[in-house]
Amino acid sequence: MTPTDKAISQLPAHLRAYVVKQNYDQYTPRDHAVWRHILTRLQKHLTRSAHPDYIEGLSRTGISINRIPSLDEMNLCLADIGWTAVAVRGFIPPSVFTELQSRKVLAIAEDIRDHRHIGYTPAPDIIHESAGHSPILINPKYASYVQKCGSLGFKAIASKEDFAVFEAIRNLSIVKENPNSTEYEITEAEKRLASASKSHRYVSENTKASRLYWWTAEYGLVGSLNDPKLFGAGLLSSIQEAEHALTDSVLKIPLSLDCIEKVYDITTMQPQLFVARDFDHLFEVLSEFESTLSSTRGGLHGLAEAKRAETVVHLALDGDRHLSGRIIDFVNTHTGTLIYIEGPSLLEDNSKEYQFNLGPILLLWDQSPLPSRGLMNLGLGQYQFQGYLEKGSLSDIKTDHPILQNIAGLGVSPLISTLTLNSVCGGSANPTLWEKLVPGNNSFIYEDGELKVREAKIKDLDPQLGTIYSDLNQIILNGTIDRQKLDSLAKDASNFPSEWLLHSEINNYMSTLEIV
Repeated sequence: MTPTDKAISQLPAHLRAYVVKQNYDQYTPRDHAVWRHILTRLQKHLTRSAHPDYIEGLSRTGISINRIPSLDEMNLCLADIGWTAVAVRGFIPPSVFTELQSRKVLAIAEDIRDHRHIGYTPAPDIIHESAGHSPILINPKYASYVQKCGSLGFKAIASKEDFAVFEAIRNLSIVKENPNSTEYEITEAEKRLASASKSHRYVSENTKASRLYWWTAEYGLVGSLNDPKLFGAGLLSSIQEAEHALTDSVLKIPLSLDCIEKVYDITTMQPQLFVARDFDHLFEVLSEFESTLSSTRGGLHGLAEAKRAETVVHLALDGDRHLSGRIIDFVNTHTGTLIYIEGPSLLEDNSKEYQFNLGPILLLWDQSPLPSRGLMNLGLGQYQFQGYLEKGSLSDIKTDHPILQNIAGLGVSPLISTLTLNSVCGGSANPTLWEKLVPGNNSFIYEDGELKVREAKIKDLDPQLGTIYSDLNQIILNGTIDRQKLDSLAKDASNFPSEWLLHSEINNYMSTLEIV
C-alpha cells in the first residue's frame, strides 16, 4: 500500500467519495514547465518576503522546484509532522474541505493551472494546495491553527445561499480553466456568481469562518505593519499576489476579528491584507470567533441561527445523543421550547443506535424530564404522550403560531425530549450515515467538470510542442550542459513563436549555466 493509499484508507467513506487518485502520467510536459516557471520565480521572491519557515518547508514537505510533486513523496515527508495529503478534483464542498483539515489532511487539487493563467487563477490547483499550504505546516503553531480552523469551519452553520455561491464559484473556476471556453461562457459564469452572491439574506457563520480563513491562512501577513512577511497560501502560490502584497498600494491592517466583516473577491488581487503579530495572535482571534458560534453557544441562539440558515444542522442533546435535520421553526412555552424539524431527520446515541424519520418530528427542550406516560402541559394546551404524538392530539394545542397549526393535521409525529441543548452545528452529526440514508445528497461527486478541463488541456497541446517541452524538462532534471541540444531545442521552438513559456524556459536555463 502506497503512503497515499494508506492516507485514503484511514478516511471515513463520506470523505473518500471526494478523493481521487493522483494520475501523475496525466501531467503534460508543459504542465511541468508551468510548475517550474512559477516555483522558480516564487522561490527567488519568497526567500526574502515569506515567513522564514517557508523555504525550509518546501523540501521538508516533499516539494521540488523542477517538477510537479508526487503525493506519495509528499506523504512520506508530511508523516514526520503528523499530516497527510490526498488528491481532490478542484473545489470541494466547504464541509468536506474543513473536515479534512480538522483531521490533519491536506486536500490537494490534482490539476494544475493553464499556462495562460500563470500569474493567478481562481481555481484551486496543485501549486496553490501543495506549494502554498504545506510548507509552513512545519511550524507546529501554524499547523495547529490550520487544524483548528478546519474544526470550527466544519461546525459553522452554512445558509442555503452559501451552497449556491459555492456551486457558482466552482463553475466559474472550471469555465475559466477550460481552454475551449468562450468569452460568452466566462461572462455567464461570472454573472451566475454575482447573482448568487447578491442572493444572501445575511452573513452566515460559514461565510464568517471562510473570511477568517481567507484573511489568515490564504492571504495572511505576519510580523510588523512596516515589514510583514507572507504566510498565506494564496500569496505563496501566486507570483502576482506575492509581488503585489508588499507594495504600498495594498492597505495593511492589524489582524482582529473585524476581518470577518470584510468581503473578499477570488477573481481579483486583494486591495487590503491583515497582519498578525505572530502565530499566537492567530489563536487569539480564532478563540474570539469560536465564542460567537452556535456550536459553542447552543440554546436559543443556535436554534435561531439554524432556522434562518434553512439547511441541515445537528443538535447535541442530553445523553450524548445527536439529532440531525432542518429546523423549520421553534416556539417558547412556559415550560420549555418546542422545535419543529422537517424530515428527513436522524437521531443517534453513543451506542451507535439510530432512528431515521422521513416525516417531521418535534423536539421538546425542557429543564425537567418528560414522564414516560401521562398528560403534559406545554403552556399551549394538553396532549397525551406515549412516546409519539397520536393523530389528533395536536388539535388540543391552542395557538396562533402558523407552524404549529400546520403540524396539527400531520398525523403521527415522533416526539423527542432533551434536558440540554448545548450545541448546534452545521451539517449532519454522522455524514457517512446521512449520505447513505438520504439519496442524492452527494450528487457533486458524480459531476466531471474538472475532468473535462483536464482532457481539454491535454488535447490542446500540440504533439511536436509537447516533445520539445519533454526534452527540455529532461535536460533540466538531469542538470545537463549540452549546447548543441539546447540550440536544437531553441530552433525547434521557433516554430511556435507564441509559446512564450517555452522560450522563457529555454532562455532561463541557458542563462543559469556556463555553456562550454
